Amino acid sequence: MKYRVSHRTHYKYPQAVVTCYNEAHLLPRDCVGQTCLQTRLSVDPLPTDYRERQDFFGNTTTYFEIHRPHQELTITAVSEISMGGTPPQLEFGSPTTWEQVRDKLKLDQAPDDPEALQFTMDSRRVRASADLLQFAQPSFPPARPLIEGVKDLIGRIHGEFTFDPQFTEVTTPLSEVLKHRRGVCQDFAHLAIGALRSLGLAARYVSGYLETRPPPGQEKLVGADASHAWISVYLPNTGWLDFDPTNNLDSMERYITTAWGRDYSDVTPLKGVIYGGGKKHQLNVSVDVQALPD
Repeated sequence: MKYRVSHRTHYKYPQAVVTCYNEAHLLPRDCVGQTCLQTRLSVDPLPTDYRERQDFFGNTTTYFEIHRPHQELTITAVSEISMGGTPPQLEFGSPTTWEQVRDKLKLDQAPDDPEALQFTMDSRRVRASADLLQFAQPSFPPARPLIEGVKDLIGRIHGEFTFDPQFTEVTTPLSEVLKHRRGVCQDFAHLAIGALRSLGLAARYVSGYLETRPPPGQEKLVGADASHAWISVYLPNTGWLDFDPTNNLDSMERYITTAWGRDYSDVTPLKGVIYGGGKKHQLNVSVDVQALPD
């Protein structure tokens, strides 16, 4: 299957921005089951400086500066991706218990992915806690296979929490999400990661896109798709397995990965610093995921 992803971000400022410095994670990466065929990121007005690099996690990171006055800024990323290959999800019958995985990671015995250990540790937005451990424990009784436990955990998040875009912001603490049982995909991914790390397991944050399909007989609206977040969990000798707690899914055929890291702060789609621009600005984000003929 092939997809074209268009992600357009438009800022409008009440006053001129004199200069700005920006970093973006908007270009999909190559990974198991996914090949990025071509990508293009354009910026208007034209940047004074523009660079692309691979960050610590292997994500494509774009940096650009603009040193001319402007009251509007548009960043457009267009990518074509081929989806295929054999995903690790075929190994879901693994009898490996969560304690066996925890103990291997504790002893740093993960030869197939020596970087897995870092995803057991606290990060900027996700910190292990007694409350998160208490939330995780019903899904992980003694000797339960890891995959069964993770499936149960994401099912509970989907069933017990309400998707509410008005409740949280980027800076809302995870403790508030857990207390009020509300949030968005970013919050639910952080919650699942925090619960798993509280058990000593390795989990990472994944950002990307999910193709949405309209009801039968209705046309898909251009720009109706949105960036999305889910999690990956490490299983020794198998690799990283993806789960979506927002939708309670572990079948990820329509999921396109842009970047992964310890939490949202590692893979923020767009962040930066501006000088000028006034107190409030208008922001419009439009995403379209279109299936292409093979």
